[in-house]
Amino acid sequence: MGELLSDLRAETASLDGLLRPLEAGDWELGTPAEGWAVRDQMSHLAWFDEAARTAVTDPDVFRAAAAHFTSTDDLAAEFRGLAPDELLEWFRTARARSIKAFTGLSARDRLPWYGPDMSAASFVTARLMETWAHGQDVADALGVTREPTPRLRHVAMIGFRAMPYGFAVRNLPLPARPVRVELTMPDGTPWAAGPEEAADTVRGPMLDFCLLVTQRVHRDDTDLEITGETARAWMEIAQAFAGPPGKGRSGKGQGYSR
Repeated sequence: MGELLSDLRAETASLDGLLRPLEAGDWELGTPAEGWAVRDQMSHLAWFDEAARTAVTDPDVFRAAAAHFTSTDDLAAEFRGLAPDELLEWFRTARARSIKAFTGLSARDRLPWYGPDMSAASFVTARLMETWAHGQDVADALGVTREPTPRLRHVAMIGFRAMPYGFAVRNLPLPARPVRVELTMPDGTPWAAGPEEAADTVRGPMLDFCLLVTQRVHRDDTDLEITGETARAWMEIAQAFAGPPGKGRSGKGQGYSR
């Protein structure tokens, strides 16, 4: 948990560094998520950070509120009247409060969320994944290329572990054949998950895998080598995030769903 929280703070600082120098007009720049500007990406993160804190501090209140959740588009529209400085302060405050709540957890504590309940370790990893993925949206809007970091290993792991969820949320049976994922981290270090003897494999750059499982890139626009029917089926629908299935991203740099 200590390592996860440290990396979550670092990913938060990285995103904050993108936001700090922005002019008011930059917050209105469109991102690849259709209909969403930079401001919407940040209100999304801030709102769900507050929800995450509630899930930790008062699970019953969270569950009651989650039962009436509408859509992320409705949330984005609700907060479009906030000024950029208010949005930035909201994000910073909500993130700091959520991290403070996380520090009292052990890795195996169970927490409610919008999909299945998760361990605290997976819960914090999910917040890091969301920060990185929506940070990618912001970077794309600003025309900035971010340097990938070893923190991507957390995104890769939650993406790998979410394989059953990707099928379940679409009411599809989980294939019986396992998948082995073998990736190269940004520093060249090998990373792997899944049984070594699996015939179905996904191999390639960790960055490409993370972009794909967060639905920030189309499979055909990656350098991933995908072998086997189960691996191909998974990579068509992979999603590392909770909630309804996303539409994914069209090829050739087209927009993607939230």
